[in-house]
Amino acid sequence: MTNLAKRIIPCLDIKDGRVVKGVNFIGLKDAGNPLEVAKRYNDEGADELVFLDITASNEKRKTTLKIIESIAKEVFIPLTIGGGISNLQDISNLLNAGCDKVSLNSYVLKNPNFINESTEKFGSQCIVIAIDAKTRNDGSIGVFTHGGRYDSNKNMQEWIIEVEKRGAGEILLTSMDSDGTKNGFDIQKLQIAMNICNLPIIASGGAGNMEHILEVFKIGIDAALAASIFHYKEIEIKQLKKFLMQNGVNVRL
Repeated sequence: MTNLAKRIIPCLDIKDGRVVKGVNFIGLKDAGNPLEVAKRYNDEGADELVFLDITASNEKRKTTLKIIESIAKEVFIPLTIGGGISNLQDISNLLNAGCDKVSLNSYVLKNPNFINESTEKFGSQCIVIAIDAKTRNDGSIGVFTHGGRYDSNKNMQEWIIEVEKRGAGEILLTSMDSDGTKNGFDIQKLQIAMNICNLPIIASGGAGNMEHILEVFKIGIDAALAASIFHYKEIEIKQLKKFLMQNGVNVRL
Protein backbone atom coordinates (compact mmCIF):
# COMPACT_ATOMS: atom_id res chain seq x y z
CA MET A 1 0.00 0.00 0.00
CA THR A 2 2.90 2.35 0.70
CA ASN A 3 3.53 3.12 -3.00
CA LEU A 4 0.04 4.52 -3.48
CA ALA A 5 -0.22 8.30 -3.40
CA LYS A 6 -1.32 9.62 -0.02
CA ARG A 7 -4.68 11.38 -0.10
CA ILE A 8 -5.73 14.78 1.24
CA ILE A 9 -9.46 14.87 1.99
CA PRO A 10 -11.41 17.97 3.07
CA CYS A 11 -14.57 17.16 5.04
CA LEU A 12 -17.75 19.18 4.57
CA ASP A 13 -20.43 18.98 7.26
CA ILE A 14 -23.80 19.78 5.68
CA LYS A 15 -26.75 21.20 7.61
CA ASP A 16 -29.87 22.66 5.95
CA GLY A 17 -28.06 22.66 2.61
CA ARG A 18 -25.04 24.69 3.85
CA VAL A 19 -21.50 23.77 4.85
CA VAL A 20 -21.06 24.31 8.61
CA LYS A 21 -18.19 23.84 11.04
CA GLY A 22 -18.14 23.48 14.80
CA VAL A 23 -16.46 21.37 17.46
CA ASN A 24 -18.39 18.13 18.08
CA PHE A 25 -21.38 19.62 16.21
CA ILE A 26 -21.62 22.47 18.77
CA GLY A 27 -21.30 26.17 17.96
CA LEU A 28 -21.83 25.66 14.24
CA LYS A 29 -20.67 28.42 11.91
CA ASP A 30 -21.65 28.81 8.27
CA ALA A 31 -18.75 27.95 5.96
CA GLY A 32 -20.42 28.39 2.58
CA ASN A 33 -22.41 26.90 -0.27
CA PRO A 34 -21.54 23.17 -0.73
CA LEU A 35 -21.15 23.42 -4.52
CA GLU A 36 -18.87 26.47 -4.32
CA VAL A 37 -16.76 24.95 -1.54
CA ALA A 38 -16.50 21.62 -3.40
CA LYS A 39 -15.46 23.33 -6.64
CA ARG A 40 -12.77 25.28 -4.80
CA TYR A 41 -11.33 22.08 -3.33
CA ASN A 42 -11.49 20.35 -6.71
CA ASP A 43 -9.48 23.23 -8.23
CA GLU A 44 -7.02 23.35 -5.33
CA GLY A 45 -6.03 19.71 -5.75
CA ALA A 46 -7.94 17.79 -3.05
CA ASP A 47 -7.89 14.04 -3.78
CA GLU A 48 -11.39 13.29 -2.48
CA LEU A 49 -14.22 15.02 -0.63
CA VAL A 50 -16.26 13.70 2.30
CA PHE A 51 -19.73 15.12 2.96
CA LEU A 52 -21.48 14.44 6.25
CA ASP A 53 -25.16 15.30 6.47
CA ILE A 54 -25.14 16.02 10.19
CA THR A 55 -28.88 16.46 10.61
CA ALA A 56 -29.71 13.54 8.30
CA SER A 57 -33.45 13.37 8.67
CA ASN A 58 -35.41 11.96 5.73
CA GLU A 59 -36.48 15.44 4.75
CA LYS A 60 -32.83 16.55 4.59
CA ARG A 61 -31.81 13.47 2.62
CA LYS A 62 -33.71 14.80 -0.45
CA THR A 63 -31.86 18.11 -0.18
CA THR A 64 -28.59 16.21 0.05
CA LEU A 65 -29.34 14.19 -3.10
CA LYS A 66 -29.95 17.42 -5.03
CA ILE A 67 -26.72 18.87 -3.64
CA ILE A 68 -24.78 15.72 -4.55
CA GLU A 69 -26.17 15.70 -8.10
CA SER A 70 -25.15 19.33 -8.62
CA ILE A 71 -21.66 18.72 -7.19
CA ALA A 72 -21.05 15.48 -9.13
CA LYS A 73 -21.72 17.35 -12.40
CA GLU A 74 -18.95 19.86 -11.73
CA VAL A 75 -16.45 18.13 -9.46
CA PHE A 76 -14.29 15.31 -10.78
CA ILE A 77 -12.72 13.84 -7.66
CA PRO A 78 -14.27 10.97 -5.65
CA LEU A 79 -17.13 11.95 -3.32
CA THR A 80 -17.99 10.09 -0.11
CA ILE A 81 -21.32 10.78 1.61
CA GLY A 82 -22.40 9.91 5.15
CA GLY A 83 -25.35 10.59 7.42
CA GLY A 84 -28.71 8.90 7.82
CA ILE A 85 -27.98 5.88 5.61
CA SER A 86 -30.01 2.93 6.88
CA ASN A 87 -30.96 0.77 3.90
CA LEU A 88 -29.65 -0.42 0.53
CA GLN A 89 -31.94 1.98 -1.34
CA ASP A 90 -30.28 4.96 0.43
CA ILE A 91 -26.90 3.77 -0.87
CA SER A 92 -28.28 3.15 -4.36
CA ASN A 93 -29.79 6.65 -4.46
CA LEU A 94 -26.51 8.28 -3.43
CA LEU A 95 -24.41 6.28 -5.91
CA ASN A 96 -26.91 7.12 -8.67
CA ALA A 97 -26.70 10.80 -7.71
CA GLY A 98 -22.97 10.66 -8.45
CA CYS A 99 -21.19 9.83 -5.22
CA ASP A 100 -18.44 7.17 -5.28
CA LYS A 101 -18.53 5.87 -1.71
CA VAL A 102 -20.80 6.00 1.31
CA SER A 103 -19.77 6.37 4.93
CA LEU A 104 -21.67 4.28 7.49
CA ASN A 105 -21.47 4.91 11.23
CA SER A 106 -24.17 4.73 13.91
CA TYR A 107 -26.60 2.52 11.96
CA VAL A 108 -24.06 -0.30 11.48
CA LEU A 109 -23.11 -0.28 15.16
CA LYS A 110 -26.67 -1.47 15.89
CA ASN A 111 -27.01 -3.48 12.65
CA PRO A 112 -23.52 -4.79 11.79
CA ASN A 113 -24.90 -7.21 9.22
CA PHE A 114 -25.71 -4.18 7.06
CA ILE A 115 -21.97 -3.97 6.30
CA ASN A 116 -22.11 -7.45 4.74
CA GLU A 117 -25.30 -6.65 2.81
CA SER A 118 -24.00 -3.37 1.43
CA THR A 119 -20.57 -4.70 0.41
CA GLU A 120 -22.15 -7.74 -1.26
CA LYS A 121 -24.49 -5.53 -3.28
CA PHE A 122 -22.26 -2.57 -4.13
CA GLY A 123 -18.69 -3.84 -3.57
CA SER A 124 -16.23 -3.18 -0.74
CA GLN A 125 -14.70 -0.21 -2.56
CA CYS A 126 -17.95 1.76 -2.02
CA ILE A 127 -18.25 1.16 1.73
CA VAL A 128 -16.35 3.30 4.25
CA ILE A 129 -16.95 2.67 7.95
CA ALA A 130 -16.64 5.82 10.06
CA ILE A 131 -15.51 5.15 13.62
CA ASP A 132 -15.62 7.86 16.30
CA ALA A 133 -13.23 6.68 19.01
CA LYS A 134 -12.79 8.12 22.47
CA THR A 135 -10.71 7.00 25.46
CA ARG A 136 -12.93 6.06 28.38
CA ASN A 137 -12.14 6.82 32.02
CA ASP A 138 -10.82 3.27 32.50
CA GLY A 139 -8.33 3.71 29.65
CA SER A 140 -10.17 1.49 27.15
CA ILE A 141 -11.01 2.99 23.76
CA GLY A 142 -14.73 3.11 23.06
CA VAL A 143 -16.70 3.68 19.87
CA PHE A 144 -19.08 6.63 20.31
CA THR A 145 -22.00 8.09 18.36
CA HIS A 146 -23.74 11.49 18.15
CA GLY A 147 -20.55 13.54 18.17
CA GLY A 148 -19.00 11.59 21.03
CA ARG A 149 -21.97 11.84 23.38
CA TYR A 150 -23.17 8.22 23.41
CA ASP A 151 -21.02 5.17 24.13
CA SER A 152 -21.95 2.25 21.86
CA ASN A 153 -20.36 -0.10 24.45
CA LYS A 154 -18.11 -1.49 21.71
CA ASN A 155 -14.34 -1.30 21.98
CA MET A 156 -12.50 0.27 19.06
CA GLN A 157 -10.15 -2.67 18.51
CA GLU A 158 -12.93 -5.30 18.40
CA TRP A 159 -15.07 -3.13 16.12
CA ILE A 160 -12.22 -2.52 13.65
CA ILE A 161 -11.54 -6.27 13.40
CA GLU A 162 -15.25 -6.98 12.91
CA VAL A 163 -15.67 -4.27 10.28
CA GLU A 164 -12.80 -5.69 8.24
CA LYS A 165 -14.16 -9.25 8.51
CA ARG A 166 -17.56 -8.06 7.30
CA GLY A 167 -16.06 -6.74 4.08
CA ALA A 168 -15.74 -2.96 4.49
CA GLY A 169 -13.32 -1.28 2.08
CA GLU A 170 -11.94 1.52 4.23
CA ILE A 171 -12.03 2.98 7.74
CA LEU A 172 -12.46 6.66 8.57
CA LEU A 173 -11.09 6.87 12.11
CA THR A 174 -11.89 10.04 14.05
CA SER A 175 -10.40 10.56 17.49
CA MET A 176 -12.99 12.43 19.54
CA ASP A 177 -10.21 13.21 22.02
CA SER A 178 -8.31 15.30 19.48
CA ASP A 179 -11.18 16.48 17.25
CA GLY A 180 -11.24 20.27 16.96
CA THR A 181 -8.13 20.73 19.12
CA LYS A 182 -5.68 21.38 16.23
CA ASN A 183 -3.00 19.75 18.40
CA GLY A 184 -2.34 16.94 15.93
CA PHE A 185 -3.86 13.60 15.04
CA ASP A 186 -4.20 10.87 17.68
CA ILE A 187 -1.14 8.82 16.70
CA GLN A 188 -1.73 6.24 19.43
CA LYS A 189 -5.22 5.26 18.23
CA LEU A 190 -4.12 5.30 14.58
CA GLN A 191 -1.19 2.99 15.26
CA ILE A 192 -3.41 0.56 17.18
CA ALA A 193 -5.81 0.52 14.22
CA MET A 194 -3.01 -0.06 11.69
CA ASN A 195 -1.60 -2.93 13.75
CA ILE A 196 -4.86 -4.89 13.77
CA CYS A 197 -6.22 -4.41 10.24
CA ASN A 198 -5.11 -4.23 6.62
CA LEU A 199 -7.74 -1.76 5.40
CA PRO A 200 -6.80 1.72 4.21
CA ILE A 201 -7.27 4.16 7.10
CA ILE A 202 -8.31 7.80 6.82
CA ALA A 203 -7.05 9.77 9.84
CA SER A 204 -9.46 12.38 11.20
CA GLY A 205 -9.54 14.72 14.17
CA GLY A 206 -6.89 17.18 15.31
CA ALA A 207 -5.09 18.50 12.22
CA GLY A 208 -3.74 21.98 12.93
CA ASN A 209 -0.74 22.38 10.63
CA MET A 210 1.21 20.75 7.79
CA GLU A 211 3.55 18.90 10.18
CA HIS A 212 0.58 17.07 11.72
CA ILE A 213 -0.41 15.74 8.30
CA LEU A 214 3.20 14.78 7.49
CA GLU A 215 3.37 12.91 10.80
CA VAL A 216 0.41 10.61 10.02
CA PHE A 217 1.73 9.82 6.56
CA LYS A 218 5.14 8.96 8.02
CA ILE A 219 3.54 6.27 10.25
CA GLY A 220 1.87 4.75 7.19
CA ILE A 221 -1.67 6.18 7.22
CA ASP A 222 -3.29 6.26 3.76
CA ALA A 223 -5.26 9.52 3.88
CA ALA A 224 -5.66 12.60 6.08
CA LEU A 225 -9.01 14.31 6.55
CA ALA A 226 -9.53 17.81 7.91
CA ALA A 227 -12.18 20.51 7.85
CA SER A 228 -11.63 23.93 9.42
CA ILE A 229 -7.96 24.32 8.42
CA PHE A 230 -9.08 23.99 4.79
CA HIS A 231 -12.42 25.83 5.04
CA TYR A 232 -10.84 28.92 6.57
CA LYS A 233 -7.75 28.69 4.33
CA GLU A 234 -5.32 28.25 7.20
CA ILE A 235 -3.66 25.68 4.94
CA GLU A 236 -3.79 25.73 1.13
CA ILE A 237 -3.91 22.22 -0.32
CA LYS A 238 -1.41 22.95 -3.12
CA GLN A 239 1.15 24.25 -0.63
CA LEU A 240 0.48 21.33 1.69
CA LYS A 241 1.16 18.87 -1.14
CA LYS A 242 4.41 20.63 -2.08
CA PHE A 243 5.49 20.49 1.57
CA LEU A 244 4.66 16.77 1.77
CA MET A 245 6.51 16.02 -1.45
CA GLN A 246 9.61 17.89 -0.22
CA ASN A 247 9.45 15.63 2.85
CA GLY A 248 9.38 12.41 0.86
CA VAL A 249 5.63 11.74 0.81
CA ASN A 250 4.12 10.51 -2.48
CA VAL A 251 1.16 12.79 -3.32
CA ARG A 252 -0.66 13.67 -6.55
CA LEU A 253 0.27 17.21 -7.54
